Amino acid sequence: MRNRLGDRPHSGIRFVLTALRRGVSRRCPHCGIGPLFSGWAHHVERCPSCGLVYERNPGDTWLFTIAGDRLPVAVAIVLVYFGFARSHRAMGLAVFIAMIALLVWTSPNRWGVGIALHYLSRVFWPDPADPVPEDR
Repeated sequence: MRNRLGDRPHSGIRFVLTALRRGVSRRCPHCGIGPLFSGWAHHVERCPSCGLVYERNPGDTWLFTIAGDRLPVAVAIVLVYFGFARSHRAMGLAVFIAMIALLVWTSPNRWGVGIALHYLSRVFWPDPADPVPEDR
């Protein structure tokens, strides 16, 4: 079974990087035009430009969102637990506050990467019933 990339053997990594770049910029991973969110974090159902349904079934992007959200929090907890904040309390508190602010500030970008990773999984392992639009 062929994927949607067709017979373009050298465009795989470029295709993946383009989709991820579009996700980071909170744009449709397929066309790069439509927004992923309306407002700060309200998920749009489909791209108004190409018609891509971002999340076909509720919860499809949870794996990617959990990896993008929970792993940085786990790193912060490990740093605090293993003594980074114990040896220098003021520095530890400042780093912890900066990490929380960074996590909140970059949330829509990380969620966009999660949607882009989900899109890539749908492209590389296609389902015939999946409404992923064809390349223009």
